Amino acid sequence: MHGGPAQRVSLWAFRLEDAAGVPEGVLVLYVDTLMQQRARRELDLLQRAAARIGGSLDPRRAAQDLADVLVPALGDLSAVSLAEAVLHGDEPPRIHGGGDLHLRRAAVASAAGPYPDVLLQPGQALPSLLATAELRELQHGRAAVFDPATVATLFDDPAQLRHFVPDGGHSALWAPLFARGLVLGTVAVWRTEQPDAFDEQDVDMLTEIASRSALNVDNARRYLRERRSVLALQQRLLPRPTTDSPAVETAGLYRPAGGGSGISGDWYDVIPLPSFRVALAVGDVSGHGLYATATMGRLRTAVRTLADLELDPTELLTHLDDGVRQLAGESDAQSHVDSTCLYAVYDPISCLCQLASAGHPSPVVVRPDGTVKVVDVSPGPPLGVGGMPFETATVDLEPGSVLALYSKGLIERDAADVESGLRWLTESLAASYGSDRSLADVGRALLAGLGDGRQCDDIALLLARTRALPEESTASWEFTATPAVVSAAREAVARQLTDWGLDELVFTTELIVSELVTNAVRHAGGPIGLWLIRGDVLVCEVTDPSSTQPRLRRARWTDEGGRGLFLVAQLSLRWGSRYGRAGKTIWSEQALAPPAVDFEALM
Repeated sequence: MHGGPAQRVSLWAFRLEDAAGVPEGVLVLYVDTLMQQRARRELDLLQRAAARIGGSLDPRRAAQDLADVLVPALGDLSAVSLAEAVLHGDEPPRIHGGGDLHLRRAAVASAAGPYPDVLLQPGQALPSLLATAELRELQHGRAAVFDPATVATLFDDPAQLRHFVPDGGHSALWAPLFARGLVLGTVAVWRTEQPDAFDEQDVDMLTEIASRSALNVDNARRYLRERRSVLALQQRLLPRPTTDSPAVETAGLYRPAGGGSGISGDWYDVIPLPSFRVALAVGDVSGHGLYATATMGRLRTAVRTLADLELDPTELLTHLDDGVRQLAGESDAQSHVDSTCLYAVYDPISCLCQLASAGHPSPVVVRPDGTVKVVDVSPGPPLGVGGMPFETATVDLEPGSVLALYSKGLIERDAADVESGLRWLTESLAASYGSDRSLADVGRALLAGLGDGRQCDDIALLLARTRALPEESTASWEFTATPAVVSAAREAVARQLTDWGLDELVFTTELIVSELVTNAVRHAGGPIGLWLIRGDVLVCEVTDPSSTQPRLRRARWTDEGGRGLFLVAQLSLRWGSRYGRAGKTIWSEQALAPPAVDFEALM
């Protein structure tokens, strides 16, 4: 069979005899064993491709799996190119004809040794191609066999040929990665050592494997797009990475889980409160993907809304627990809401921090002298469980202390026990802490200490370095509940504002103090506390033992009273009230450079 493909046959010969045993002829059977061997090789290749392809949600990894499975089973060299849009999770453009196809080499493989350096390497872009019949076949989803001469017709510049035709390459097979109506890229296989040229059976084989791989690449592309969208949504839902206030400076970091688990519902927040206080919160919603992220956004919004009511941590978590149970009732059985939260309020005047936890890991505090301690706070039940009360813990934080709030992914690495993870955290904080080191650097050092291994869960980390307001920026008085204390309170406030050089605020502050103290004398009784706090705004606070809620109303012309809180609201940037264990506090904020007051509008 000269001039044709090589053949290998198995031959059997049988003598044919009649009933008397006389030979009548010879029966010859032969089987082309080369075709049998090829069929077995092709079946093995399909099985390997089925096992190897489809296990990755990364387009580059999927491309490399395809390149690896093709050599040496089908050829000596293989290369996979993907559309640049696919590498970013987007749909590739629908291009017909030549020009810039926006393809980039994604993966290569060689049967013997390294992939040749002279050929196009991963990460490099394919040059513009000429519009040939073979190229149009590929763009319409059909594979094609090329020889070096045919490949040369694709390039306007002959110098480009050396980057696409390997030394000794005599036959090439190109197939498109075609899935869901989109050409995602191409795969090329070259034979350099194998003597036979590609034939139609090879075309069918590569077409079958390429179609399976194309679905994997497209699934990876769609996952990458969804993951990017969810991550962008989560980043939009999280606060700014760093904040700076009179109470604390903070740095928040978020690190998504490795592998294909997707984005989860870990979150943190820094919420400014009146009187220069600040709330710090961190939470964890179970599950991954868009549902967990959306639930996280709803919880964070609920926490901010409740924080605006100035509830103490125990009350806030109780209301949040009720909200999560309502949310669970609205969800189907497969969308179970399981979440935890830690909420803390820090006061830069007293330097006290109140904390409560709903099933969340305890925070860690680093003192200014470098000592590290886990804050003793009762974890309480997770949100949505109900039935058990939450408990508030109070800790004294010296100025310069660093409070670390985090999600459980930071200490539950590689399924390790919590105790060893917590020990690693305290040791790492002690090693990375420095009063002159930024909190962002400390946080990055902590996350770098996790290594490059895949983590099982997302990580949210919030670091807060505490501050204290100077003593000379605060003044306080205590009065009995008698009418005479109103003038005494006005005089004390006027003297203090003059000492601070805030003479422009004396008149309006006297009006505010007069109204608030008068209300306390009439409706609450004593003792009455009065505070002035100077920062970037002037805060005036009046405390009394009553828990009656103040209500703003607009008095009628015939009313003798009822204008006090309306007057306070008009003179203040904002005002409000909060409740404690022994009464309430009504506060008012004024700008240090007061605006002009229209007194006629107050009448």
